[in-house]
Amino acid sequence: MDKRIAIIGGGPAGLMAAEVVSAAGYNLTVYERMPTAGRKLLMAGKSGLNLTHAEPMGDFFSRFGAARERLEPLLSAFDNEAVRAWAAGLGSETFVGSSGRVFPKAMKASPLLRAWLERLAGQGVAIRTRHRWAGFEDDALVFETPEGEVRETFDAVVLALGGASWPKLGSDAAWVAWLEARGVSVNPFRPANCGFDVNWSAHFIERFAGVPVKAVAVGATRGEFVISRHGVEGSLVYGQSAALRDGLEAGPTALVLDLAPDRSAERLERDLARQPAKASLSNRLRKGAGLDGVKAGLVRELTSEAVRGDNGALAGAIKALAVPLVRPRPIAEAISVAGGIDWSAIDARLMLKRVPGVFVAGEMLDWEAPTGGYLLSACLATGRAAGQGVLDHLGA
Repeated sequence: MDKRIAIIGGGPAGLMAAEVVSAAGYNLTVYERMPTAGRKLLMAGKSGLNLTHAEPMGDFFSRFGAARERLEPLLSAFDNEAVRAWAAGLGSETFVGSSGRVFPKAMKASPLLRAWLERLAGQGVAIRTRHRWAGFEDDALVFETPEGEVRETFDAVVLALGGASWPKLGSDAAWVAWLEARGVSVNPFRPANCGFDVNWSAHFIERFAGVPVKAVAVGATRGEFVISRHGVEGSLVYGQSAALRDGLEAGPTALVLDLAPDRSAERLERDLARQPAKASLSNRLRKGAGLDGVKAGLVRELTSEAVRGDNGALAGAIKALAVPLVRPRPIAEAISVAGGIDWSAIDARLMLKRVPGVFVAGEMLDWEAPTGGYLLSACLATGRAAGQGVLDHLGA
């Protein structure tokens, strides 16, 4: 069909938009600043490529917090079962892990990405790598290419440039200034699914940096995390990161740990009281509370001598050990981001109200979700919706 269509960004959202538009018979070009497309997808695949989550969709929608109302219709149109069917259509059968997370049976991203790019090529999609979008010039889009700067005009454009995390893979948020100059409202990016800085003592860092803390809980959520030289990171921390980040913006905030989730405070107090009065703290914790290694180190690091000398207070500390947080780790280290294009700036088709014919998808939009397949699902769903928005805009 005689229309010029560009997809800017060759990640999951952009490639999904390209799939939808090209399947309708349009020729289009994907512009990708990196040497190859899908680099962030490949990075995600290093841990098994968590495509989606198999939980009921009502629970699934709830993971998106304030953005649920806007994302729910898009996710309903491309739900977790649809994601699995789409992957199977690319030759990547999936399975549901014990946590409900969905992975390709191959446990890697490269076979799926390779098949996807082959499908897109078969549908007439051209991919131009090392083409960096450098903003607008009147009605044209400017690209920095190996051959120099070029200007192109299009009948429709999908922007799928990512947020501000993992800039080394291409998501550097340079686009924010260009859209704001066109009157598009963009909320500041903040780290999501991130670690936090803690002012550990030098002795604690030397002893425990890099050590995992297992079989602990934060509220009703059990899991594990890792002590880093800077503070704390890992799955249990990432799952709490939105609330912890928001708390830090309001004032002092702590990660509150239950180091013995299978024992009540009353039982811990009784068991600690049975230990000899002259026993060392290490022996009291090991024999009375089942804590040693890094867990005992955390108790020693974060409690006062007065607390450690009182069985009731010590039991309470073990059940609710406050790890004072200083700040989130830098956004470049975060798995994902909060913030982005405000929902008021786009219409139901994901087209920018101030820039007709330009659609947006993926982490450019203001939403966040925990890890567990929700991030990739939303990128795919918004990419699909933006592609369908292009078709509607062109009257297909």
